[in-house]
Amino acid sequence: MEQQQAIRTARLAGLWYLLLAISGMLGFLLFHGQIFVKDNPAQILNNLIQKESVASIRLVMELIIIVSQSLAAFYFYKLFVKRDATAALALLIWGTVNAVLITISAISMSVAIDLAHNSTIALQEKLPLIQVLSNIIGEVWSVGGLFFGLWLLPMGYIVIKHKTMPTWLGYTLLLGGLGYLLQTFLKSAGYQNSNLGLLVMPATIGELWMIVYLLVWGIRPVKSTA
Repeated sequence: MEQQQAIRTARLAGLWYLLLAISGMLGFLLFHGQIFVKDNPAQILNNLIQKESVASIRLVMELIIIVSQSLAAFYFYKLFVKRDATAALALLIWGTVNAVLITISAISMSVAIDLAHNSTIALQEKLPLIQVLSNIIGEVWSVGGLFFGLWLLPMGYIVIKHKTMPTWLGYTLLLGGLGYLLQTFLKSAGYQNSNLGLLVMPATIGELWMIVYLLVWGIRPVKSTA
């Protein structure tokens, strides 16, 4: 009975994690570049006005990311807390902090959309405000890389230590988490290289692997000891 409940919890964690992955890819990779152009507030303003529906979809995707990240963190905590309470709490906290950071991005997007359609503010006053809001969004996602990485560390640790899932999945998650941390620090230090994206490839593989495992198999039962 307890194992059946654990599998149900695992599948709920997997569903929210899947929604997080889909909303993140659609929002950031598909829609974001259609609206927010680096260091070009005039183009951003024009995009917000001319592509109002795309801007709204981008904001909705950000809101879905916040909700799905928060609920995925909660169900991962519920799934792992009886196996390793400390690591499960770390996973919950770091996942929730990441959702809070993305909330700042969503607020900035919402303000930018409202500002673009505000007829009482002059164009020349809008442009610097749009630039500031765009910079906030970009920096939130950049700093958020720390927590994208951090929440993978306890996840991988639990998998390895307690054999809840394939051991190599745990190592892949650990490597991915470290990759996110290293990428974020390198970017913050001013290092720019197209190969930096390779650092987070293990994270992408590990997260997709985790989602599939949760949805298909759930979680392994706790081995009883004599």
